[in-house]
Amino acid sequence: MRSRGSLAIHDRSCQLHRNMSPIIRVATTADALRIAEIYAPAVLARATSFEVIAPSSDEMLSRIDKVLPDFPWLVCEYDGEVIGYAYASAHHERASYRWSVDVAVYVSDEAHRRGVGTALYTALFEILILQGYRNVYAGITLPNPASEGMHRRAGFIPVGVYHHVGYKFGAWHDVGWFERALLPTIKEPPEPRPFAEVRNSPEVANALAKGQRLIRRIS
Repeated sequence: MRSRGSLAIHDRSCQLHRNMSPIIRVATTADALRIAEIYAPAVLARATSFEVIAPSSDEMLSRIDKVLPDFPWLVCEYDGEVIGYAYASAHHERASYRWSVDVAVYVSDEAHRRGVGTALYTALFEILILQGYRNVYAGITLPNPASEGMHRRAGFIPVGVYHHVGYKFGAWHDVGWFERALLPTIKEPPEPRPFAEVRNSPEVANALAKGQRLIRRIS
């Protein structure tokens, strides 16, 4: 039988756990292992990703390091563990594409249907707007009603399909492409600002908080 003191400590611990809220923050190299774990099922068990070898934590660390100087890479953390992430990358290496980016979001299986993906995208888009990017694009292996629905709710519209563009798990797969405007496409747009330049700004802190408020209760 537990003493009154141990019961009180247990109750306070449970209350703390219930009151703990998810946070959205910029990824660090310490997140590489957990990010690799979240991503692995998309490679090993699904055609969500067209990679066929799941990246190691060292490879994921290298990818994070490569992205962060120029683009945001965000994570959602709950109870000390990363449960989802989203990032942006260059849409194309040609110079005239430099106002457009590709984006991706991945959420751990246990955190699905809690608004984590939408929250991460909301924060990501606010930061991309601050940087001066005009358009975002996302590719989705079809069919994927959950991902398609989430992207539509985030303001994306479908623009086309690459038919039978990838072969994985003994089948050919289509990829649907979706786009979302961030800023007006004006004449002589200013150059996008690197993420490193705005990372510690109050505007980025506000963007992270805005996304964070959209996450539904996780229990």
